[in-house]
Amino acid sequence: QVQLVESGGGLVQPGGSLKLSCAASGIFTRINRMGWYRQAPGKERELVATLTGGGSSNYADSVKGRFTISKDNAKNTVYLQMNSLKPEDTAVYYCNADVFRPYSITPVNHWGPGTQVTVSS
Repeated sequence: QVQLVESGGGLVQPGGSLKLSCAASGIFTRINRMGWYRQAPGKERELVATLTGGGSSNYADSVKGRFTISKDNAKNTVYLQMNSLKPEDTAVYYCNADVFRPYSITPVNHWGPGTQVTVSS
């Protein structure tokens, strides 16, 4: 069983910053890719940022220059530093990861339960 647990969400004023964390736990041999998605009320879930096992990052156009994804391999944790937050960044933010289980040649995709980020004055 693999679990992803997000933390760091909350209420912040426009222009402020938050840092989200997502820690993976359980039985696995390797994490191939980790990323962040978000879903605002009444909207579909959308990609925010991803980071491959090799360290390549990808960002949604709406967050480029404001958000930074990073990871700590020793802690199996991925982070999302969010700066210059806007009201339109308000959403539930979900962690996502492709995880290799023992004896598996293909990764299994996992989601965290999500953490709420609200940007409001």
